[in-house]
Amino acid sequence: MTIEQQIATYIESQPAAKRGALQTLHACLLKQHPGCEVWFLDGKNSEGKVVSNPNIGYGRLTLKYADGSSKDFYRVGLSATTTGISVYIMGLEDKTYLATTYGPSLGKATVTGYCIKFAKLEAINLEVLLLAVAAAFATTGA
Repeated sequence: MTIEQQIATYIESQPAAKRGALQTLHACLLKQHPGCEVWFLDGKNSEGKVVSNPNIGYGRLTLKYADGSSKDFYRVGLSATTTGISVYIMGLEDKTYLATTYGPSLGKATVTGYCIKFAKLEAINLEVLLLAVAAAFATTGA
């Protein structure tokens, strides 16, 4: 199965409200960053055990670890959770950046060091969310 097929299957597997939100966000992110690398992580580790929610990823980032090792990963992630939708902005050094820069104008969302969580797409300001994503791509490259 191709990455596009995996993403389509994942989105279609969601309840209607989340499905619509994921379809909208996926389309917006692809339109905003045409040609970016697209990822699909099924949430399973190398032994097939579920360790996280599935994620759709956009862009590329090299994560560097304290032990000197590194791995390629996505720059921005999108995932359905039990309580709604999460958008992950990876590679931010300042863990207060998202909350201070976008939190006040995002709407009804919880903002952590690298994650923006919300129950419904209608509860947030989509333009502000897309600004946060665009800034992540601009500051860390594509």
